[in-house]
Amino acid sequence: VRVWDVLSKKSVVLQGHDKWVMSVHLSQDGRTVASGSNDMTVRVWDVASGKSVVLQGHDNSVTRVHLSNDGRTVFSASLDK
Repeated sequence: VRVWDVLSKKSVVLQGHDKWVMSVHLSQDGRTVASGSNDMTVRVWDVASGKSVVLQGHDNSVTRVHLSNDGRTVFSASLDK
């Protein structure tokens, strides 16, 4: 996942998924990114540190992720139905 600063054209790379990233969502405050991947995981990233928490439980590719407004809940959709 690459997070871009549009004005400076600089970016931060968030590495960790083993397969293609299918969906990303940025929190309202810009500090947290959630990503879903074909590796069947959801990652929740701290943009400043680049560290992530891995959420597992899907049996197939994660196709969509969404963070709640307060950033405390992640919603995920997968091909596992």
